[in-house]
Amino acid sequence: MNVRPLRDRILVKRVEEEEQKVGGIIIPDTAKEKPMQGTIVAAGSGRINDKGQVFPLDVKVGDTILFGKYAGTEIKIDGQEYLIVREEEVLGVLEGVREPVAV
Repeated sequence: MNVRPLRDRILVKRVEEEEQKVGGIIIPDTAKEKPMQGTIVAAGSGRINDKGQVFPLDVKVGDTILFGKYAGTEIKIDGQEYLIVREEEVLGVLEGVREPVAV
């Protein structure tokens, strides 16, 4: 299934972090915090102002972004978890990053 976000919304797949261990104890999935970074899977066409002009997004598909802890709406598509966020909820773009960065 393909999803095309509308306007200034972005479809993000969270970056999976490595298993966390504290003092040799493995933290269960239910106690872990969800990562606040992800990769853009799809993006809308951009913001529209009152005059009907479209302003393109500053981010693009494939960018790794940082977003707030409670940003966006979680959805499930074909068994995969995604997050839909507005461009204004994006805190920054990680450039030249191949692996998740601890925040």
